[in-house]
Amino acid sequence: MLIHRIPVIAILLVSAACSTTTQDSAAPMSAETAMAKNMAHVHMGHVTDSWGDTPGEMGLLPTAIAEAEIAVLHAELAVKQLDNLEWMKTHAKHVLHAVDSSSIEAGPGLGYGVRNAANGVSKHIGLAAGSDAATENVKLHAVHVATSANNTVARVDEIIQYVRQVLAASTAAQAAPAAKQMLRHARQLLDGRDANGDGKVSWKQDEGGLKASDKHMGLMRAGENL
Repeated sequence: MLIHRIPVIAILLVSAACSTTTQDSAAPMSAETAMAKNMAHVHMGHVTDSWGDTPGEMGLLPTAIAEAEIAVLHAELAVKQLDNLEWMKTHAKHVLHAVDSSSIEAGPGLGYGVRNAANGVSKHIGLAAGSDAATENVKLHAVHVATSANNTVARVDEIIQYVRQVLAASTAAQAAPAAKQMLRHARQLLDGRDANGDGKVSWKQDEGGLKASDKHMGLMRAGENL
């Protein structure tokens, strides 16, 4: 009986194909695929990179920072004319829109609000730290990020009190002190405050602001090689 001989070139081609298939199946996942399976990194991405309902789907922390910068700008404008009641009231409303857009229909803010964004930062970094994939690095810095974000939410409440005082004033003299405090607290949204008088602003309760959250997100990401 005749045996059909398979050309050597065909054997080599089949062998090469099998080798390639084996290598492909054993190849490590891409960084994107690995990240998709790491829920700690996914929630970190919601904080820094993108979230579904923010303006332009920005990350929650960049959204909070952008809204805080708008609040500071209009608080600074308010105190430029402390003898002009209507001027102060106009810019107090603009500050309110930036810090809590749900409290006022329109304004120069992004329409999301510092409060909403900072609450989102705290929530999602907590989800990152609580996930099965969370490393000690994530867990450590999540405390720092969340504490500073929660400080920021508390400052929004303080700012709103001063906004209401400006809006309730019947004279510029009555509104001026509240406008000054509105600016002071608006700046603390970003910079935090030296609550214990040691000349430094840490991430800790009553101190850190959004800059502290941003700093510790950077440290967290570096620790995860992101």
